[in-house]
Amino acid sequence: MKKSSISIEIELDDDKVPQHINWKASDSTADMMQPAKSMMVAFWDGADKSALRIDLWTKDMMVDEMADFYYQTMMGMADTYLRATQQNELVADMKKFAKDFYKKFKDTQLKENK
Repeated sequence: MKKSSISIEIELDDDKVPQHINWKASDSTADMMQPAKSMMVAFWDGADKSALRIDLWTKDMMVDEMADFYYQTMMGMADTYLRATQQNELVADMKKFAKDFYKKFKDTQLKENK
């Protein structure tokens, strides 16, 4: 059986705020650690029936980048849910929410920048 691994390194400041996030996957074509400004990792604990999550972002992650990250993550989760369940109506609802979220964010940004 083949094994694969993902390594994540987080550099924290004195207040334990992430300064740098770097990652590398054993099956990746990249030879070196790759930088990231944010990450979300979730595991399903079948015994407890609960999600275990790690959400981190660096100080230099901009609010608009966070909105993009969340929008793309929600859309990706919807696609994954569709592949796993074939629940087209629920997936359409998820994608509609993601689009509405992103539109509201953009509208808010326009108002704040006037």
